[in-house]
Amino acid sequence: MLLLMLGLKRRSVQRQLKPKSMPDKQFSDPRLADLYDLGNAGSEDRDFYLALAGPTPKDILDLGCGTGLLSLAYAKAGHRVVGVDPASAMLDVARRNDKEAQVEWIEAYAERFETRKRFDLIIMTGHAFQVLLSDEQVALALACMSKVLKPSGRVVFESRNPALDWDQIWAKSYVMDTSEGQVRAERRITDSSRVPDYLSFAWDYHFADGVLTSESTLRFLDHGQILNRAIEAGLELTALYGNWDGTGFDLQRSEEMIFEFHRSSVEPV
Repeated sequence: MLLLMLGLKRRSVQRQLKPKSMPDKQFSDPRLADLYDLGNAGSEDRDFYLALAGPTPKDILDLGCGTGLLSLAYAKAGHRVVGVDPASAMLDVARRNDKEAQVEWIEAYAERFETRKRFDLIIMTGHAFQVLLSDEQVALALACMSKVLKPSGRVVFESRNPALDWDQIWAKSYVMDTSEGQVRAERRITDSSRVPDYLSFAWDYHFADGVLTSESTLRFLDHGQILNRAIEAGLELTALYGNWDGTGFDLQRSEEMIFEFHRSSVEPV
């Protein structure tokens, strides 16, 4: 099994972080939720996921839908969409933008979501998979996907490649033009050695009247660990990409691990 190579010392402690009781402030605080789309305006990943659906109307489940940009794009293309997110502030933005009520919005965690519906395509974007901090959360979320997937359907999500130096990659700040004036966002690593597989960081949002800080912890499972857990949930790998252009995964270079799964013919463990 691959070792994490973040260029940092790791403690030998093998405990896992406890699941969070609520989403990070950047998702749960209404003021920060309103800024989310401004700071995540990239289109490569969105174009990739939109192309997966194709022109024929499909039943699509967007787990961790956030402010609903992708869900709404699917709906406008004629697909039947369910958007699920645990952050009410993000869903408030999504509902506000869904003026024709095209999407069914549901407040729930991916690992606790239940429905009788079955889907042709299930996605989890924005690296939301890495918010699943415990083995139990990962197992339950993957089991949910497997359970509600149609026999011919696909599950697609991405996770960051832990073999790269994310301290270096994440040395980032940018300025957003908002209705409140310019807001500067700065990301800093707060704990890169708490336990294996985990990385903690904070975003500082500098408003004219003060600073709002959102602290986060993500889990960096390697591709072998994710594959094993997916197999246990009854999923089988279709493809593993390393970039949004469909390039294959390269352990030493790819920032992304983009997984595409289908239902396995073997019963889940």
